[in-house]
Amino acid sequence: MEKGTEKNQSESSDFVKQITKKSDDFSRWYVDVIKKAELADYSSMKGIMVIRPYGYEIWELIRDQLDKMFKETGHRNAYFPLFIPESFLKKEAEHVEGFAPEVAWVTQGGHEELEEKLAIRPTSEAIICSFYAKWINSWRDLPVLINQWANVVRWEKVTRPFLRTTEFLWQEGHTVHATYEEAEEETLRILDIYTTFCEKYLAIPVISGLKSQSEKFAGALKTYCIEPLMPDGRALQAGTSHNLGQNFAKAFNIRFENQNQELEYAWQTSWGVSTRLVGAVIMVHGDDSGLILPPKVAPLQAVIVPISRGNWKETVLPEAQALFQELKKNGFRVYLDDRDTYTPGWKFAEWEMKGVPVRIEIGPKDIENKQLVLVNRLNRDKCFVKRDEVTAALEKLLEEIQQRLLERALDFREKNTHEAFNYAELMDVFDNRKGLVRAGWCESNQCEIKIKDAAAATIRVIQDKKDERFKRCSVCGAEAKHTVLFAKSY
Repeated sequence: MEKGTEKNQSESSDFVKQITKKSDDFSRWYVDVIKKAELADYSSMKGIMVIRPYGYEIWELIRDQLDKMFKETGHRNAYFPLFIPESFLKKEAEHVEGFAPEVAWVTQGGHEELEEKLAIRPTSEAIICSFYAKWINSWRDLPVLINQWANVVRWEKVTRPFLRTTEFLWQEGHTVHATYEEAEEETLRILDIYTTFCEKYLAIPVISGLKSQSEKFAGALKTYCIEPLMPDGRALQAGTSHNLGQNFAKAFNIRFENQNQELEYAWQTSWGVSTRLVGAVIMVHGDDSGLILPPKVAPLQAVIVPISRGNWKETVLPEAQALFQELKKNGFRVYLDDRDTYTPGWKFAEWEMKGVPVRIEIGPKDIENKQLVLVNRLNRDKCFVKRDEVTAALEKLLEEIQQRLLERALDFREKNTHEAFNYAELMDVFDNRKGLVRAGWCESNQCEIKIKDAAAATIRVIQDKKDERFKRCSVCGAEAKHTVLFAKSY
């Protein structure tokens, strides 16, 4: 052990010490993982977080893949102002009422009080619609398919890193169409993109569907969403896609001349996901040792740890460096941990905490046997592979981890999805179990309120097809018009 090693390990002991058990205190575990894996930190301002490089790299991978999927369907990126004049925000009454408690206002610029106060965007429908009213004149201008990557501010009372913060990062798409049917098709197309992305890239199964009227976006005609189930039994609204109808078009006078030379109001959509997806990845896949990142969104898919024994710098390190260059050349996101101030065991714990899917160990005996050791972060299984077969072996292992994470999350959801045919069965699930509850619903707002007041649970989605077994509303006993999924949520 070189001089300085003991000191460095002592200084870093807080990083590798045991975190709160996931089963003991889920909320505390979640925050512990974020801090110890160096994903984010709290700022001096309440409810505002700093996303550290490792956390931001996860968001970049999410952003880049989604951006590719949007562009493949004809969407283009733009950027709109952060500030929204109060008069713009007030044009759509339902919208402003829905966001009023969360809006942050600017009332002074420099030493002068503003003539009209400015909202810091909680969402951008109002400011974007003001431009669409100028840009759109004819049916030839449609459809407009624009997305922006931006930050928004919502003055939240209760905050939690990545899940609910005063300022957060997201994408928001805003499209304009000639007909209701085209807008509805766009709304569902985006919902499908979100579903595909979460399951294929984040390894998180989601349930997608329509929101009830009381849960829809303020100002929308319809709201659809994706909802994954978290390990504590709560649902997380991970993304939304809204058919805005003509509500904003009428408020902002977005009209176009159709092919019959008649003026009519446009049909619009808006949709978005945020850094909340990073929080979902942490919660769904992590364990008592920290993160477990799906390989497709892991900043590092593999870390090479040379075993530092004897004259390892002359024998093991050159082999590790050659392996690093080979894997990097083949497109893997890989890191060589050649630090000589930490033991291999300390490094193992650090990279497990950060959720790197595969650890590659290489020592004197491995070089002698022309082999490498691949360690699976998901179950810590070790496999010995021939040195000249490592590229294919690593690719296969990463695919297996990605698939296994999805299967494991899907299995959890299935085991924690219950059915309730009456009010007593509903309350039994909420009081004694956890997860999603499939039930019949009569479409009454009173029944929604009753469950919300009694169990702090809401309708997460209305399922596309009514389950004929649920003939009666599980709350009041009246004829059921829909099959829904109730859950407590974040």
